[in-house]
Amino acid sequence: MERYLKRKERIEIDFNNLPADPGLRLPIWSYDVNDRDKIRRSYLLKGPHQPRSHQFPQTLYGNIARRFNSNWFDEYSDWLEYSVEKDAVYCLYCYLFKSQEQIIKGKGGGDSFIGEGFKNWKKKEKLLCHVGDHNSIHNKSRQKCEDLMKNQEQSVPALWLSKDDKNKKQYRIMLTAAIDCVRFLLRQGLSFRGHDESTNSDNRGNYLELLDFLADHNEEIKIVASQYASSNLKLTSPKVQKEICFAASAQTLTYIMKDIGNSYFSLIVDESRDISTKEQLAIAVRYVDKLGQVIERFIGIKHVTSTNAVTLKVAIEDILAKHSLSIQRIRGQGYDGASNMRGEFHGLKALILNDNPQAFYVHCFAHQLQLCLVAVAKNHWQVKHLFEFTSRIVNTIGASCKRSDALKSIQHEKVLLHLKNGNLISGKGLNQKTNLQKSSDTRWSSHFHSLISLMHMYASVIEVLEIVKEDGVHDQQSVEAGVLIDIMESFDFIFTMHLMIDILGITNELSQSLQRKDQDIENAMKLVQISKQRLQLLRENGWNGLLDEVSRFCGIFEVIVPNMNETYKTRRRPVRGGEDKTNLHHYRVDLFYTVVDMQLQELNNRFSESSAELLLCMSCLNPSDSFRAYDERKLICLAQLYPSDFSTIEVIALKNQLATYIIDMRTSEEFSSLRSIADLAKQIVKFKKNAVYPLVYKLITLSLTLPVATATVERAFSAMKIIKHRLRSRMGDDWLNDCLVPYIEKDVFDLIPNEDVIQYYQKMQNRLIKL
Repeated sequence: MERYLKRKERIEIDFNNLPADPGLRLPIWSYDVNDRDKIRRSYLLKGPHQPRSHQFPQTLYGNIARRFNSNWFDEYSDWLEYSVEKDAVYCLYCYLFKSQEQIIKGKGGGDSFIGEGFKNWKKKEKLLCHVGDHNSIHNKSRQKCEDLMKNQEQSVPALWLSKDDKNKKQYRIMLTAAIDCVRFLLRQGLSFRGHDESTNSDNRGNYLELLDFLADHNEEIKIVASQYASSNLKLTSPKVQKEICFAASAQTLTYIMKDIGNSYFSLIVDESRDISTKEQLAIAVRYVDKLGQVIERFIGIKHVTSTNAVTLKVAIEDILAKHSLSIQRIRGQGYDGASNMRGEFHGLKALILNDNPQAFYVHCFAHQLQLCLVAVAKNHWQVKHLFEFTSRIVNTIGASCKRSDALKSIQHEKVLLHLKNGNLISGKGLNQKTNLQKSSDTRWSSHFHSLISLMHMYASVIEVLEIVKEDGVHDQQSVEAGVLIDIMESFDFIFTMHLMIDILGITNELSQSLQRKDQDIENAMKLVQISKQRLQLLRENGWNGLLDEVSRFCGIFEVIVPNMNETYKTRRRPVRGGEDKTNLHHYRVDLFYTVVDMQLQELNNRFSESSAELLLCMSCLNPSDSFRAYDERKLICLAQLYPSDFSTIEVIALKNQLATYIIDMRTSEEFSSLRSIADLAKQIVKFKKNAVYPLVYKLITLSLTLPVATATVERAFSAMKIIKHRLRSRMGDDWLNDCLVPYIEKDVFDLIPNEDVIQYYQKMQNRLIKL
């Protein structure tokens, strides 16, 4: 008897991550009866799943191939859904409210628009038959959906409250104040909750304290807050805070998805571990908007249990499906160089290329540049020693607060002395207090900033090391400080430091340029070539200037400069049978030429993609020097690399269009001073040439869509460290995502009016007062 009376265990449901594809959903009747309305609301808020940009597959009906027509979404925009997984259409209304008995008995169209889906594309009239007359099961289900979202199923007190205009007005005032608090906390990346939120607490958390602050400075809010003090409409519970935050995040993403529309886009993906040792996958998209501007937007972060390529692809597909983005519209992939990402056969790149051969992969340029530096730092022994000793110097001084304070104090006194003597210029933002910076193989530009800070504070660092040498608590500290002083006061160290600052200064400018969101791949390759040319000029003409600068530096700090014509004395074991060499040969050939050549060789190896057919063809779109790089044959080849975007007929039409386009561009003054493809796209849209040359403009947008660097997702991880820190290490994945989206995309979030957030929040569930 107990087995019949035993209550069925209720399964927890993540309402924010329900399956988006209708072909993968569980029947609504399989959920607990207490969860069904929440699930219905969640699906109705998202709207029907309509991947308009998907490349719909063809099905043979006899000798005729047919496919789903995306224009049907416009005819049945409120209920028609398409399943990418099953290549079939479904009815959202019937899925949510058609009774189980009607499905079993086959009434109202049976199970074709709910279970297996409808896929008989030659009989479009069946869609209209499914809708039926005003009393059909479909229309009854639609009416139930409308009633649910209008909150008509309410209690008597709720109906009384919602009919009272005064209560509505007061509730709107209170809800607007709550949204303003959430908006402020999201923009600043601040926590919501407090350790003790009781009325007797001195600090009840940012949200409650900010709400009280607003009430104290706004009489209208204060009156309403006092009236609702003992009711259930205070809007102070953690659940309300999270729901408002979710509404703000959802509206921000809705704006981004509308901006993307049917545009091609590229994926920018990377993973990182958060403070609670969870592996988080960050996803951003790059696309060209309606104004011809290159845009990169963060669209979400997702926890993954594994970093293998299959798991990452599933996570990406879930996020894309959630926003009705089709994998068939991807035209580029931007990742780092990890094997799980760029593997030729089983990497994430390969898995996506299997589904979409036009999703061309681009290895993050900024990562490649960092790898060039790391390779030189590891393969040349003197450069390797430079960074090793620099790291030891930074660690020795940063090991205690006393040493760090001493360094700042000594440096401050030296700055004041130089200002007094007129050796430094004073002004706003100049001569700020600074400290030694650590270098890291994975942190872009960190090696350059580490050496710059060491050279800037050279004398102060030596003084602090002298203090450690004399007053060290342990003999080991004194010995270490003495060794570091000897190293720093050697000509080898100073020469190598200046050499690497010159080289890294060139690559640092390139790194900063590559991290711009609007950077295009053709211009990025041009910047790489410029960096190579600068390194070559440094090799040919930079020796005398470098030696003079090093000699001047050594003269200031009384470091002995060796005679370049004397025999070089090495500290390493001499090579048997090796010839003696002069100091000039060692520093100029073995060090200066060798390091510069290694850097040039690494750049050539890492950026060998410059010879790839895709990039060579894209360079022909460059408008600089009156479109000097224009080559019709290569642009036709570029179009042929995208067979699904350019049919055979369109390729032929493109040839004629290009002939007219290049004459127009070269004779129009508006296009004579352009420098990059990004400038060209904006100018074409401005003068409405995209309507005149649609095929050429499509080529331009495809070129701009290719990603250059993963800086956008790297910034997302920096934001994640601000949002989810040590005191908020237990926040859930959905809560983290809802906080990150508005924080990262502040410019979009600021465009979302409070009224949109209010309406979305009201529709999330039955509210006591209806607005």
